[in-house]
Amino acid sequence: MFEIYKKFTTQKYEVHLKVEENFHGKRIDQFLSDFLTSFSRQQIKKKITNGDILIRNRPHPHKASTKIYEGEVVEVVTHRGNIEDEYWNGKKIEFQEDPDIIFEDEDIIAISKPPYMCTHPTGRHLFFCATVYFESRDDKTIHSIHRLDRETSGTLLLAKNPKAANFCTENFENGLVSKCYFLMAHKNKDTKKNFTANDRLGPKDGYEPRLFVFCFDENSNEGKSASTRFETVYENDDYILALAFPKTGRQHQIRSHAAFHGFPLIGDKLYNGDATVFQRFKDEIATKEDHDKMMLSRHALHALALKIPYPNHNETKVLRSKLPEDFKMWINENINDLNIKDLESKIDTTISNFF
Repeated sequence: MFEIYKKFTTQKYEVHLKVEENFHGKRIDQFLSDFLTSFSRQQIKKKITNGDILIRNRPHPHKASTKIYEGEVVEVVTHRGNIEDEYWNGKKIEFQEDPDIIFEDEDIIAISKPPYMCTHPTGRHLFFCATVYFESRDDKTIHSIHRLDRETSGTLLLAKNPKAANFCTENFENGLVSKCYFLMAHKNKDTKKNFTANDRLGPKDGYEPRLFVFCFDENSNEGKSASTRFETVYENDDYILALAFPKTGRQHQIRSHAAFHGFPLIGDKLYNGDATVFQRFKDEIATKEDHDKMMLSRHALHALALKIPYPNHNETKVLRSKLPEDFKMWINENINDLNIKDLESKIDTTISNFF
């Protein structure tokens, strides 16, 4: 199969698929299972019954057993509905649908990405996405430059045209972009206050969940090189609040480095010392004890700032987002001796010294 048409909006995803020779004579539900990989066979059957899947120029609705043939076009529509809903302790989480815009001109858009918004469509997350939001607003293609994990909030850069996208992407790939993140973590053991983690990062064959990233000795041949500078801005006997300045851009880099060095992020379902917690949340069977252990509905990581070479200008630009409200609320509820304004002042000073 190959796509001959695709369109995303914040409420509907439509794609047209042309049937190739290797799918000739197959059932339509089998054909679609290779495309809708995040949908179960029953969900696909329901979409066929509901008329969300049509074979062009054929009477419909179809059956799951209907056969398709080379050269035909299958039109697939997916509506947002409740497909992306998230729950915490049995209560639906209300998303911030409109991201705050930090900066925008004819070339780039910098936003403060809300938690749970994807950078671009992936898996079942097709609608609450940064690129989809602005493509729906502007009716034009928006290019993702880098990505933040879905639960990670904060500064995200997008491009409005291929020239700006290529310029910004090359700067990220060549290490010319400075990045700063804010994190809140459990204090599991004595740690250095300010240090650079150079542990190599990578998966281990056969380990579940597969997306778990391990730390290896920096002189090892395992994993890939990675480097993160940590600067503590507050600590007590239980918690550490810190800034992370990643020099490389490996998957889960900050989360894995922090956990390995004794301060796993609050709300981190993967790197909390028990990876089975992640699977229970994924399967929607997390216990009250799991929720209590996490303390937050998402991992406590926020992209505070980017310093970037500015497209078409001989200058750099610092793009800053504010501390998210759920983090401020958690601090007020759990750390009595910390004033938010004092914390923000210390963060500003530390960022200025590094940028």
